Amino acid sequence: MCFRVGIRALCDFCDRYGDLDLRFTPAPTAEQGQAGHQVMGQRRARTHDLEVSVTRELVLSGVRLQLQGRVDALDSQARCVEEFKTHRGDLSRQGANQRTLHWAQVQTYGALLCHERDWDEITLRLIYFNIDDQQETQLSEQWTAVELEAALLARCHRFVDWARREARHRSQRDQGLRRLRFPFAEFRPGQRGLAESVYKAVHTGRTLLLEAPTGLGKTLGTLFPALRAMPERQQDRLLWLCARTSGRGLALDGLRRLRSGPEPALPVRALELVARERACEHPDKACHGDACPLAAGFYDRLPAARQEALTAPDSTPMVDWPLLDQARVRQVALRHQICPYYLSQELARWSDVIVADYNHYFDRSALLHALAVQEQWRLTLLVDEAHNLLERARSMYSVSLRKQALLTARQQAPAPVRRTLDRLNRGWNALLQQEGLAADTTVRAAHYQEADQAPTVLTGPLRQFLQSWSDWFADHPAEALPDVQAFYFEARQFQLLTESFDTHSLFDITLHPGRNRSELCLRNLVPAPFLAPRLETGHSSILFSATLRPMTYYRELLGLPAGTVQQSLPPVFRPEQLEVRVARQLSTRFRDRAASLDPIVQCMVHQYRQTPGPYMAYFSSFAYLDQVADRLAGEAPDIPQWRQHAGMSEPARDAFVAHFRTRTPGIGFAVLGGIFGEGIDLPGDQLLGVFIATLGLPQWNAVNECQRARLQQQFGAGYEFTYLYPGLQRVVQAAGRVIRTETDQGVIWLLDDRYANPDIQALLPAWWQLRG
Repeated sequence: MCFRVGIRALCDFCDRYGDLDLRFTPAPTAEQGQAGHQVMGQRRARTHDLEVSVTRELVLSGVRLQLQGRVDALDSQARCVEEFKTHRGDLSRQGANQRTLHWAQVQTYGALLCHERDWDEITLRLIYFNIDDQQETQLSEQWTAVELEAALLARCHRFVDWARREARHRSQRDQGLRRLRFPFAEFRPGQRGLAESVYKAVHTGRTLLLEAPTGLGKTLGTLFPALRAMPERQQDRLLWLCARTSGRGLALDGLRRLRSGPEPALPVRALELVARERACEHPDKACHGDACPLAAGFYDRLPAARQEALTAPDSTPMVDWPLLDQARVRQVALRHQICPYYLSQELARWSDVIVADYNHYFDRSALLHALAVQEQWRLTLLVDEAHNLLERARSMYSVSLRKQALLTARQQAPAPVRRTLDRLNRGWNALLQQEGLAADTTVRAAHYQEADQAPTVLTGPLRQFLQSWSDWFADHPAEALPDVQAFYFEARQFQLLTESFDTHSLFDITLHPGRNRSELCLRNLVPAPFLAPRLETGHSSILFSATLRPMTYYRELLGLPAGTVQQSLPPVFRPEQLEVRVARQLSTRFRDRAASLDPIVQCMVHQYRQTPGPYMAYFSSFAYLDQVADRLAGEAPDIPQWRQHAGMSEPARDAFVAHFRTRTPGIGFAVLGGIFGEGIDLPGDQLLGVFIATLGLPQWNAVNECQRARLQQQFGAGYEFTYLYPGLQRVVQAAGRVIRTETDQGVIWLLDDRYANPDIQALLPAWWQLRG
């Protein structure tokens, strides 16, 4: 029986104790940690070997334990091993349990090096690097090989029972996956081709950009082959990454379906990760043992909770356990009185399939990417509804600072922090004057302009504020100052993105009406430089969606590797299922809106009288929507209607969709690209057709015009990348609500003369047959 474990995972398992405590200092991001390691490595390049791989196999209690890790720096002549740790803030505030964990890691590296090189003693050195001032703090200890060997064996003996269970689980998991069968008697039409494409991509370790039309059964068509390929390709983890809660639900339902297939059991641990705010039991308390009862003694009670979550009731390794969804993790956590959110993060280390939001892997401080790098996982990435990743990634790597938020934080801040906010305020005013803008006068009309360069003038004041708040909060963890805390997180993100500012982003300034209403924004346009390293970490990445046209647009902006395979699967539905009508004489351009109202209403009335039932009508704005809806109410008051409103509550959203679920005849009015434009399934006669009274182009404004100019400069397709492709993607997504099964029939009305343009039609699904 063999089990492979990374040294960090071994020490995390054996050497953590005490409270969960996030008071010490905000952890550097993954990028900051990597940059700090590079700086320390460069300082030692002439005297040390860097990134030295170490491995060792031990046989304990019948288990072959394969240890693997990577030493940050090794001075072979001096027999000194160095472990780098990056930090922010006062190192003296670091908890004893965290320091013990770090020493455990370097001790384990030392033991492996002494054994490998037959050394009788070695110097162990922990080096803490402050990313703010670039200073190092070095801690050294001298150990003999005998002492280190004894410590290593003691650590491994503590781990070996768990390793035995994990090795057995991995063996059973792979055996189960090899005999996994599709849960239905046959594939849907086109679904076998989808599964074959995914299997081949995982098998060959390629990146696949896959346009898979609606109706293929994408969830099972991707999960099933990816799981089947795991044992053959020795994959450690499968990540299903999605943009919406509904996407997680579909993946979990797919896994349940696979578990209920013809095989009696599927020993796969599947974990659902959710956002912290959804899992937190005490949102009014800070994350440390003095404030939150679920943080006190967290690591002392973690082993029992972890074992219960991953072990069947009869104490045998899990064979066919219920999925570790949010409800199950919460149940286990509260039974052991520990935090559900941080329990789920610990379970991620030991789960085979992880279902999570995009940000759990693609964000700059993402847990799953950090684990994949640390533990050297062989990873399969399934990125669901990948057309959403572009805008989500842009938002991950964009941030705004509002002057009003700074001034509000200043009013609440303690004196030492207030002084740094005053300096930041002065730097802010100097930046505005540098850009030719009034610093604090009252502005009657909004003004926007792109700045010439990154706001480096704020770097010093931002760093001083971040440091002062970190120091003060570490000393006063129980004092809640929410306005300061909120501004701190925004300022920290702003500082980080300033440090990585390049042509992939722009810096702009907006003056809003009123006094002291300026806003500074670092706005990402091309997330490729941030996403590419995360995609490269995966052994295989499959990005799939029903709408990925043109693929060049997504490949360039998402940073897919040069060897990416691009594939569009043929449609499942027949052209005769869908009637697509184009209003060739109608313009919905802004200047023509008033003249468009009557023709749009006439079209709706004609279609509804001809075939009564539930319809959806999409518009470019709420104002346009209301104009048409009001006109329809006046012209045909007998036709029921319901409208989307800005900021709808969840019950209001459910009520909107319920009209379709109950097949209520009438017309639902919605905004294109909004919450009802995708992600809702309305098969059969729940939706008979849609009216799309817009080309879907993003609003013309100064921000989009700056983006267009930048993308034109970089890719030679500024208009297409900024306006045309995003707009038509929304159109196709909305139109995709109509035909959901092989027996559906429906109609799409494209209410704009631009749809008659052959260049526009070339971007629409090929199986649509447009009629004038």
